[in-house]
Parts: sequence; C-alpha cells; structure tokens
Amino acid sequence: MDVEHLFELLAERKSLTPELCDEIIRIYGERGRKALQAIDERRIKKYRDFFIVVGASDEYIVDEDFCTCRDFIFRKGRCWHELAVKIAAAIGSFDEIELWYQDTWIGDDPPDKQYLS
Repeated sequence: MDVEHLFELLAERKSLTPELCDEIIRIYGERGRKALQAIDERRIKKYRDFFIVVGASDEYIVDEDFCTCRDFIFRKGRCWHELAVKIAAAIGSFDEIELWYQDTWIGDDPPDKQYLS
C-alpha cells in the first residue's frame, strides 16, 4: 500500500485498525511506532494555532510540514511528531484545547516589556 492510499483509508475509517497500524509501521518503521504510541497515549493536542505533540522531554509545535524538534530541524526529514499529527488529524484522535498555544508562552510580563523597566 502506498502512503496516499494509507491516509485515504485512515480518513475514511476514522480509526486505527490493526491492519492500518501494521502498515504504518511497515512504511515508517520506528517513527511510525512512536507516532502510534503518542496517539494511543493521547499526547497530541490541537490548540487554536498549532498542534502540539508532548514528547518525552518537551512539547513540540507541529504546523503543516514543520516541527520544532531537533530531528526535523537538523536532519531535515520528517519526524515522528509530524507523522503523529498527520495520523491523529486524519482519524480525529487528539485533544482539542480552546486556547492559543502562543498565549502559553507569555507569563505575567510579556517579553517585550520585561526589559524596559
């Protein structure tokens, strides 16, 4: 099965069947396995502005074909976070949070005001 057909089936069925999980792992290997684990553990969050994947040591912003993880930035390849978001979005398996993720970056003192006083 090719990738395009895989994602068509995921969107159509809105679930991860054992056969589709096996196909994801066959195509993507360890990255597929990690993506499926993150979905199973409900570590995909959809804020108003970004998808967030909660990793082992940090949270990663995933926006279309971009991820803030080191794997994506330094190896210039697709990472498991991006794959997890793509799968989760296809089947609707993510926690939706009605906040702007960007607002979580700013504490009581916005960064542009902290150094002006």
